[in-house]
Amino acid sequence: MPIAILEERAVVRIAGADAAHFLDNLLTSRTPAPGAARYAALLSPQGKIVADMIVLATEGGFRLDTPRTVVADLLKRLQLYRLRAKVEIGVLDDLAVAVAWGGASPLVDTLAYDDPRLPALGRRFLLPAAEAAQINMVPEAQWHAHRIALGVPEGGQDFLYGDAFPHEADMDQLGGIDFDKGCYVGQEIVSRMQHRGTARTRIIPFALCGPAPAEGTPVTAGGKSIGRIGSGVNGRALALVRLDRLEDARAGGHVVEAEGAALVPERPDWVRFPIPGTESVA
Repeated sequence: MPIAILEERAVVRIAGADAAHFLDNLLTSRTPAPGAARYAALLSPQGKIVADMIVLATEGGFRLDTPRTVVADLLKRLQLYRLRAKVEIGVLDDLAVAVAWGGASPLVDTLAYDDPRLPALGRRFLLPAAEAAQINMVPEAQWHAHRIALGVPEGGQDFLYGDAFPHEADMDQLGGIDFDKGCYVGQEIVSRMQHRGTARTRIIPFALCGPAPAEGTPVTAGGKSIGRIGSGVNGRALALVRLDRLEDARAGGHVVEAEGAALVPERPDWVRFPIPGTESVA
């Protein structure tokens, strides 16, 4: 089965007597039970995603599997919110994040956890970086091809940190928001979007012919912009689009395209909102 090292991921450690309470007051998901993992995000007070992460509960506290590009900002904000809480915050530079999918887990004697977003995303591992260098890995691009085929967004590629709401990044579809938990940073905005159904912009997958357009390429229909391209490979691309404009484009008979490549919307089986041009949600 394939296994890849996710070079762009880092591991942040949160420990101490108040660690669980500290995270529960900040993140969009409840703090997981020991041995479990949850998908979550830290938001700005305006409800935008500062960092998303997989939170793993261990005997020594919590490990945040998060993009390396957001670590500096994440640490800064966690320190800001720490106040008098009894927590220790730091980066575990000696750990690597690996992911395996499509079969039995190949690694033992490591911190392992199923990807909480979607079972098909496989199993992830935290292991010493020196040990990871000795394992026969496939290129990280194969992992992203698998992710894109499942229609699962990736921060920094399919949505921009500091610019996207959790609904826009499909976090509500992938178990990244607990709508019945207590308050957290940005909670009022997220709850309002959920209850009013105002999430008009979403990341959805498209089938296309030819090479995927570059990330950030405008998605257009009838000469009007309806969104932007994210990651793509093997005849498939994810794009952040306005669903109402996509519906208008279809009603007007306009082709949806990016850099001249026609895009056909698809709906993964984990998506629970209607996507224009695909079968309606029952």
